[in-house]
Amino acid sequence: MSAEQQNNEEVTIDLRRLFILIRKHIISILIWMIGLGLIAYGVSEYVLVPKYTASTQLLVNRKTTDANQVYANQQADINAVTTYKDIITSNVILKGASKYLANPVTLVKKATPAKKAVKAKPAVYKRESKSYSVSASELASAVSVTTTTSSQVFTLSATAETPAKAQAIANAVAKEFKEQIPKIMDVNNVTIVAEAPKGTKTFPKVKMITMVGVLAGLVISLLIIIIKDLSDTTVREDSFMTNELGLTNLGEIAHITMPKDWTFTAKTAEKRGSSRRRV
Repeated sequence: MSAEQQNNEEVTIDLRRLFILIRKHIISILIWMIGLGLIAYGVSEYVLVPKYTASTQLLVNRKTTDANQVYANQQADINAVTTYKDIITSNVILKGASKYLANPVTLVKKATPAKKAVKAKPAVYKRESKSYSVSASELASAVSVTTTTSSQVFTLSATAETPAKAQAIANAVAKEFKEQIPKIMDVNNVTIVAEAPKGTKTFPKVKMITMVGVLAGLVISLLIIIIKDLSDTTVREDSFMTNELGLTNLGEIAHITMPKDWTFTAKTAEKRGSSRRRV
């Protein structure tokens, strides 16, 4: 037999042995898989703190009446998106957004001074959302910006512990950026395409974590079974005695099945023999 044929035979024997082990311990394997899967589900569903993400889109669009400058301005706006991406996460924008989140009100109508026969009217403010105490450093870790190649639109996303908080952060940062960008770059070509809706759950991904737990149970159970099998020194085949140890096979002893009443018959014979000796 060639070395290649011997290797193929060994692989076949090993795979057959592995299949036998799996079939023999299928119940314990299923227990491991279901057990770790349930643990992973419980941890991801009830232990891990959920995170919600809300996104808003901003458009960079330079308005011009010159048809010859439309393409040039469009390319300039696309190139400016990268710059805006860095500015929107800067400390200047995030500090303003932090102040707005602490008191999220917008001026609806300015105050009017008193005139002849007309009383003064106070300014009218509109509360946009619930107040949140979020520092600029916390906003830096909660906010992210993604861009698309050759696009004037970029997406601002915010992650928080509740859907409403994620929505408030995204809208606050977008609002502050739109108000501050004319002062920073002397431009006024940023438009909020759509305000962020309530955040959706993005962490943890329960299904994926549960599947990882099930797969981990399968791997761990197989490793335990294989290690136990490899550490078992019991001789399973006659070929191991002759080929590996070089011993001579002198014969085989078949398995003998004794009759069910053998014990009773032996005791009876012993009693009979003792009774005969007494006589």
